[in-house]
Amino acid sequence: MKELKVPELAESITEGTISEWLVNPGEHVEKGDPVLELETDKVNVEVNAEYSGVLKEILKDAGDDVEVGDIIATVDENGEAGEESNDSAAAEETKAEAAAVAEAPAEEKKAEAAEPAASNKNTLASPAARKRARELGISLEDITARDPFGRIRPEDVEEAAKPKEKTAKQANADKPKQSEKTEFEKPVERVKMTRRRQTIAKRLVEAQQTSAMLTTFNEVDMTAVMKLRSERKDKFLEKHDVKLGFMSFFTKAVVGALKEFPYINAEIQDNEIVLKKFFDVGIAVSTDDGLVVPVVRDADRLDFAGIESEISRLGKKARDKDLSLDELNGGSFTITNGGIFGSLVSTPILNTPQVGILGMHTIQKRPVAMPDDTIQIRPMMYLALSYDHRIVDGKDAVQFLVRIKQLLEDPYDLLLEG
Repeated sequence: MKELKVPELAESITEGTISEWLVNPGEHVEKGDPVLELETDKVNVEVNAEYSGVLKEILKDAGDDVEVGDIIATVDENGEAGEESNDSAAAEETKAEAAAVAEAPAEEKKAEAAEPAASNKNTLASPAARKRARELGISLEDITARDPFGRIRPEDVEEAAKPKEKTAKQANADKPKQSEKTEFEKPVERVKMTRRRQTIAKRLVEAQQTSAMLTTFNEVDMTAVMKLRSERKDKFLEKHDVKLGFMSFFTKAVVGALKEFPYINAEIQDNEIVLKKFFDVGIAVSTDDGLVVPVVRDADRLDFAGIESEISRLGKKARDKDLSLDELNGGSFTITNGGIFGSLVSTPILNTPQVGILGMHTIQKRPVAMPDDTIQIRPMMYLALSYDHRIVDGKDAVQFLVRIKQLLEDPYDLLLEG
């Protein structure tokens, strides 16, 4: 019998949550075949079988948190598909049961003591199902398993508990009402945070707690960019087979400004400032599972078509949940565009350990006083630069944002450069 363990994933990933088992106990697997999907804080990855044989026992269920090196299943190299090793499974379940009992509160231990222990131990059920059955006071003997091999899972326990819950509610309804006290129950729904959402929440809080974050604002007149884009977009699409969007202009402007203000393209490591001599720009992408930031590598070496193509490719992979770790790691500066959702102004949070992030917003027509004192209606966009004040001075941050504004309001030089 061989053990299936959580393999080394990447240097920065040590744990994850089992999203879905792709193979059931008793099914044959070949070495290298994917057996489960693991959700990490960055991407979902498939864990492959290390041996050929029959998957005998699943030790960690979908939804369980696991770490690199954890034993999650067993594989019988000499087994035949369709077999179920009840003896070994029962032994493993007994061990898991003992561990769960050792950690359970006194109330759960008392509830478990009231169960027919012998019959429960001989019942094939996952540790999570056993724990839930104890919490609900249900005997495993009274639960019907939907698994073809008779293994009871948490959903089976929940299904068995429904009649009892109904009976309890009916009993409560029959009780005399207390006139001096009235309780109003409001409908709620509890949704477990995904591993990625938990990580996003943790990192956002850490960014605010570990950096001296400050935000400065400016506004840019988008007239020239919109005019240039309108003039070139058809030929650009015909030549490069990709649309000319706004992000390539902003990426080019950011790279140009970073070259003039290198401390915004840096990070802090212990007592040292690491000035990065490369320009890997992260582009925030909103997905159903939360915000991810794939990285456009060496953005300073790409022309407009190269930037647009890379942003399009990474955006599609992000929405398809197909990004690799290499496409997410690193990055020296980040751009986020809340304008696509209609945001007028916001303060973006740093993507640590980076020390700068540019927030774009919706384009809104507003009356603007021109140099000749006339009032014109112009397409304006608010820009926000959040920065780490520990190494970026306010003067540099303000001038950095002004430089981006200048480059965007006279974008023809940007287009000539690439």
